[in-house]
Amino acid sequence: MSNIAVFGSTGLIGSNLLKYLEHDTYFSKVNVITRKPIHFKNSKFKNIVIDFNDINSIQNSLKNCQIVFVSIGTTQSKVNWDLKKYKKIDYEIPINIAKAAKKLNIKKYLIVSSAGADINAKGFYLSLKGQIESDIIKIGIKNTYIFRPSLLLGARKENRVGEKIAQVIMPLFSFLLPKKYRPIKSEYVAKSMINLSKTDINSVKIYHYEDIILSN
Repeated sequence: MSNIAVFGSTGLIGSNLLKYLEHDTYFSKVNVITRKPIHFKNSKFKNIVIDFNDINSIQNSLKNCQIVFVSIGTTQSKVNWDLKKYKKIDYEIPINIAKAAKKLNIKKYLIVSSAGADINAKGFYLSLKGQIESDIIKIGIKNTYIFRPSLLLGARKENRVGEKIAQVIMPLFSFLLPKKYRPIKSEYVAKSMINLSKTDINSVKIYHYEDIILSN
């Protein structure tokens, strides 16, 4: 039985994590860490509202947890194309979560990155994802699981027109793409994260499309 913390519970992957965790008896308690209050009927879930800019608040939310799931992310349109604000959310928060987890000697850290993440990539998004991965690895959590899905399939709460169009078009041509760049259902990523969190890898491992599918 494990106590876990989930960051990014309102997104495609995060919402699926909660859906599957609710009925998984391997996990006894789930700390759902958010900026705004959320009500849960199931007593298995405990909502902890924190200031994500305060590493001490993050650390306090992780007490008595053995596993951390991180699926936090934003879009450039949400931050009005302010790259500093974007980096503060997409980079600083996951890094601070990892630092807090390391300080508390938490042994398992699972994070959603992106297919094509590369610190040397020309594009801002993939370069930043590569930087996040690199810096999290340096923190040195014993079991570090990095998931690199491509386009996520599923119904989002917010309206992302470009993504909706891509969700319709890309699956039609996915057979032409290298496997790691194929669209994938967000629920598959969530299931993979849950299943793999029950294993010990004692290292850093990156999971691509095929790895995610096989671990469902």
